[in-house]
Amino acid sequence: MKYIVVLCDGMADYPLPELDGKTPLEAAHKPHFDKLARLGRIGRMRTLYPELALGSDVANLSVLGYDPHKYYTGRSPVEALGLNIPLYEGDLVFRMNLVSLSGEGEFESLTMEDHSSGKITTEEALPLVEALADAFGDDKTHFHPGVSYRHLLVMNNGHFEGELTPPHDILGRNILPYLPKGESAAPIIEMMKESYRILSDHPVNKDRVKRGLRPANCLWLWGEGTKPSYPSFKSCYGIEKGMMITAVPLIRGLSAGMGLDSCEVEGATGDYYTNYAGKASAAIDALKNGYEFVFIHVEATDECGHDGDTELKVKAIERIDAEILSPILDYCDGQGLDY
Repeated sequence: MKYIVVLCDGMADYPLPELDGKTPLEAAHKPHFDKLARLGRIGRMRTLYPELALGSDVANLSVLGYDPHKYYTGRSPVEALGLNIPLYEGDLVFRMNLVSLSGEGEFESLTMEDHSSGKITTEEALPLVEALADAFGDDKTHFHPGVSYRHLLVMNNGHFEGELTPPHDILGRNILPYLPKGESAAPIIEMMKESYRILSDHPVNKDRVKRGLRPANCLWLWGEGTKPSYPSFKSCYGIEKGMMITAVPLIRGLSAGMGLDSCEVEGATGDYYTNYAGKASAAIDALKNGYEFVFIHVEATDECGHDGDTELKVKAIERIDAEILSPILDYCDGQGLDY
């Protein structure tokens, strides 16, 4: 038996006026989704819980059969595993977005314009993270570059008591009500303020502004957590060989923690412009090479949702259908696989 999970992160949505009251999934042309729904079994499961963080970390743990009440320790340490960053007992990890703030006046009066700084490239982001490390890093505070706008901050023997807000939840809003709260908040707020000054003057951002692009002019910390510990996927399900296919460090971190393999797909970006066909090819190669379990994570639908781009979200669903589901189903059916 072959088990294939195609997880379209953030694909669920509300009926939208611009789609004549349909959801993006209803509006999309998706014959292979429809075939699976028609011939397969349909059900619902709870992947998110009101008492836990509402995000891809908790949801993917749930889908993989790991109770997040037992195994969830925060989003960022899982991303650290995905980036091969060594973690030790007592380390506190934060997700660090490079965001675009806009407006005039005091820092507190600014607006969250973009949680991803216009999908800044990894090449442009690297010198910005290095500038932050030069300004704030020390023997206990470590900055680790990731992909695009997604980076990590690790504090050895760190401690945080308070509340942090994901930047993608406050697009278009004044940041003041969403700045860090709690007894540990003050130094983080000061770091954010100083980062705004440093990054606004950085040559990378001055060049981006000249080109009409959004500057990555502030660090934004959220998703804090400590090192997780998972039982192996094999010990849970008896599956000898499992493969994760993703462009997102969070999902790659889950695979590393659970003892699943992962692979790099050229052109996989974690947004709409990802290499859909490449992910399908990687999945088919894994099946050919004896993998019993293949998990294909697609972030494109989630990013389109965060950006509020309805048209692109519908197109992302259609591309998943045509470029991922179609070739995988053709291969499985053509080989007569039990799947």
